[in-house]
Amino acid sequence: MFVAVHLIKAAEGAESASASSGDKYGWSSHTWKWRGHTIHYKTAGCGEPIVLVHGFGLSSFHYRRNIPVLAEKYKVYAIDLLGFGKSSKPILQYSMELWRDLLLDFNSEFLGGKPAVLMGNSIGALACLMVNAASQPSSVRGTVLLNSAGAMNNKGVLGDWRILALYPLLLFIDFLLSIPAVSAALFNNVRSRDNIRQVLREGVYRNPAHVDEELVEEVFAPSCDPGAREVFVSVITGPPGPKPWNLMPDVKGPLLVLWGDKDTITPVDGPLGRFLQALPGCRPETTFKMLEDVGHCLHDDKPDLVHGELLPWLDKVMAGQPTCGGGDVAAGTAAAPGVQEPVGMMAAATTAAAAAAAEAVAVAQLPDTAAAAIKEDGGAGTDVVVAAAE
Repeated sequence: MFVAVHLIKAAEGAESASASSGDKYGWSSHTWKWRGHTIHYKTAGCGEPIVLVHGFGLSSFHYRRNIPVLAEKYKVYAIDLLGFGKSSKPILQYSMELWRDLLLDFNSEFLGGKPAVLMGNSIGALACLMVNAASQPSSVRGTVLLNSAGAMNNKGVLGDWRILALYPLLLFIDFLLSIPAVSAALFNNVRSRDNIRQVLREGVYRNPAHVDEELVEEVFAPSCDPGAREVFVSVITGPPGPKPWNLMPDVKGPLLVLWGDKDTITPVDGPLGRFLQALPGCRPETTFKMLEDVGHCLHDDKPDLVHGELLPWLDKVMAGQPTCGGGDVAAGTAAAPGVQEPVGMMAAATTAAAAAAAEAVAVAQLPDTAAAAIKEDGGAGTDVVVAAAE
């Protein structure tokens, strides 16, 4: 039997820094209270903000190969959506609108009024489009879609003949998932390590070497949390959310769309893929790039191809704005992969003058309540996963 216990220490409305296995990627982990629920997120770098949003069943960890690169010049925030990763998994009706509201409040709380670049994969990309459409123009600098989903679940993609052919089966699956014993059996099969590994290697990634045990464990562990099965059922059976083409008239600023040509989850020849490919011809500041031999999770599958398109686009979008650059390194950017940083923000500040200056920059960018909480706590906030197997 596998038991996962999350020990979370955080004041209401404040954030707490923590050390984890992710330290080797150069980020700091934090928690934040939203509507009474704990939201986990990562930060790294300094400069103008970029907000990263993951896809279904994943977490902020899925940007492990991107955060260190982006943090060289920008302030990166990567969030675990409610119901996923290390965030709370309350039993409620999940929807795209719920995640939109979470992201809107997160940006308002932490970005200090700065316009952000929003970047998401799959349903995270759809959430970014919704946040863009609901935001003031001054709040958004640009948006990046990485193999965007057309809905929260397949029932919303009715323009695809493949979904239409399976629609009766999808409705039957919804019925089966409404039976607790059936949904428990199905969920336990879906979330097994062997199944996660097989699905990622054979149906999602083109580069099987990047489906390593670290990734498998990061997908598996949250599925052991109380409420994880109910989240799974709610997302699969819930309302699909708005159509991307209906959102587009309200989407502001530059738009970069990156698509893997081997994506079998949101295939490029589906209704959304065709719509986004044609979009540059009728919408200004819109770029669509097809990446060869890449699957659905292109940012972790073949990150170098993504960075080859993303970084020059960011240079243009961020032109004239301050960046880390030139050796100025903030907390979360100094450590190379495999190098452990001191535990906590204030502890890191005591190791060397350079680290102290970097941490001061990072703390200065936090809201007053969060910075005060960190100083009072001495940087020893915890977000620990204790696992035991029998």
